[in-house]
Parts: sequence; C-alpha cells; structure tokens
Amino acid sequence: MSGPKIMVVEDERITAEDIRDGLEEMGYQVPAIVSSGEEAIEKAKEIFPDLILMDIKLEGDIDGIDAAEEIRSRYGIPVIYLTAYSGENTVERAKITEPSGYILKGASGFLNKPYEEGELHDAIEITLHKHKIETRLRENQRWLNTILKNVSDSVIATDPDFNVKFLNPVTENLTGCLREDVLGNHLFKLLNPVSDLLESLKKEITSETLPSKVTFEEGIKTRDNLQILIQGSITPVINEKDEIEGFLLVFAPR
Repeated sequence: MSGPKIMVVEDERITAEDIRDGLEEMGYQVPAIVSSGEEAIEKAKEIFPDLILMDIKLEGDIDGIDAAEEIRSRYGIPVIYLTAYSGENTVERAKITEPSGYILKGASGFLNKPYEEGELHDAIEITLHKHKIETRLRENQRWLNTILKNVSDSVIATDPDFNVKFLNPVTENLTGCLREDVLGNHLFKLLNPVSDLLESLKKEITSETLPSKVTFEEGIKTRDNLQILIQGSITPVINEKDEIEGFLLVFAPR
C-alpha cells in the first residue's frame, strides 16, 4: 500500500478501528492509532504522517485542539477534526490551530460524528491538496527570499502607492536604513532622492500605457547624509486585470 499516511487520534478504540478500516478501504495507510494528545504529539514526530484525523475530546491532560496546535507549530502537519463536540467555543478554539484553513463541514478542518465516508474522503483529499499547494508556496518563498538576500544589487518591492513592502540587505547597507524602520513607509523616505526624477518616473510608470520597465539614474542621500548616484530600473507588477499591484526596483551605485 502506497497511499498517504494518516494517523488517527481517537480515545474510543472501536471507533478508531472503524475509522482505520474505512481509511484503508479508501486506499490510505494508517500507521498509528493513539488515544491521547500527548501520544499524538510524540507519534507525529516519530512517523510524520501526511495528515492527522483528530478527535477533540481525548484521554490525558491535552485535548485534540491543543495537540493539533502543537503539531502544526512544530511539524506543519495538517489536521482534520473528527468529533461529536462542535459547540461555538470549540469551533472558535479550533480556528486558532489552522489560521490559513477553514473549519467547515466537508472542507479542511471539521467533520461531525457520525460522518459519511464519502465526505471524509472528500475532506481528506481537499486538505492534502491544499497542504501540498501551501508547502510548494512556502518552498518557493524560501528560495525567493534566499535569492533576494544574496543578489549583489539593491532590491525594493513596494505597493501601488510606493510604500515599501520588502528590501534586501544590500539596500540596507547602501542606504543605512534598517528594514524595520522603513517597511510600510513611502519609498522616498528610504531613497531620499536629491532631484524630482523619481517623482517624474512615478507619474510615467503609473500612466495608462503601463510600461514594462523604466530605467533611471538618480542621486540619493543615505541616512548619514552622503550623496550616492544610483542606476537601475522600476518595473510594475501587473495582475490579470491589468492593474498595478506594486513595483519592483533594482539598482546599484554607478
């Protein structure tokens, strides 16, 4: 059997075995059944399943919600709650453990007992697919961050109003401005241009023609009031509606 590995956390043995049998009939592997939150955390580290079916009311001092939060923060393993306890307080607590997911019947998060095997299968497949996409996005983000931190040019990303969203360490070193001091502030607070060239470029690049890239050469003042001549480009980030979502600046001292 080579299907995804699903760990079952359920303190009623007969129920747990029924769930295991159903999962195996659907083609999933069930490498472990545990009955407490403490066991769930330890077993997750040991076998690293693809997904966990978690009852909320469990044996021991840690309930399913606390166990799920610990597992999510440590290992990033997705959890589907499978429980008879769906009161408002329970749902609100459960939301905290999956801030990027949904606690909805038939989606990534919450199923009430008794359940239909069809809806359980759908919930599992949706959750696994969503987790795969999120994992890929996180991997891409790590690669992008590593690349941007190690390129030799200065890189700045802004929103459509030219408020700074990202700058790499090269930009910090060149301008003398720390990341935490300029994020969310206007680009000109960071670059401090000595002429109105960048202001003119701002008007040009936000025109209806939507140029793909505009090059520039401009003098800026550093935090220590040193004047530096920089050369680079501003590129708009365009969405599928041809709307500007932000700008990417790449430049270096001339």
